[in-house]
Amino acid sequence: QVQLVESGGGLVQAGGSLRLSCTASASMFSSFTMGWYRQAPGKQRQLVASISKRDITNYADSVKGRFTISRDNAENTVYLQMNSLKPEDTAVYYCKLDYLHGTTYWGQGTQVTVSS
Repeated sequence: QVQLVESGGGLVQAGGSLRLSCTASASMFSSFTMGWYRQAPGKQRQLVASISKRDITNYADSVKGRFTISRDNAENTVYLQMNSLKPEDTAVYYCKLDYLHGTTYWGQGTQVTVSS
């Protein structure tokens, strides 16, 4: 069983920055693709950014140029640096790990609220 623990959410004014962290209990962390998703009230959960085991990154169009995903394999941690935040970025942010044989694990979520 893999556990993902997220931190770093909070309340910030528009234009501000936050950095989210997600630490995984999985061994061989470096072998797995990690992703950040978000879910706003009344909306479906959607991909924000992902990073593969080869550090290939992918971003939703809405966050390109503002958000940066990175990973520290020595710390089993993936980060999401969020700059120039907008009120529409308000959501619960979830970390996801793509494990073996199609199994996925999710974190418990961290709230990000951007005030205008």
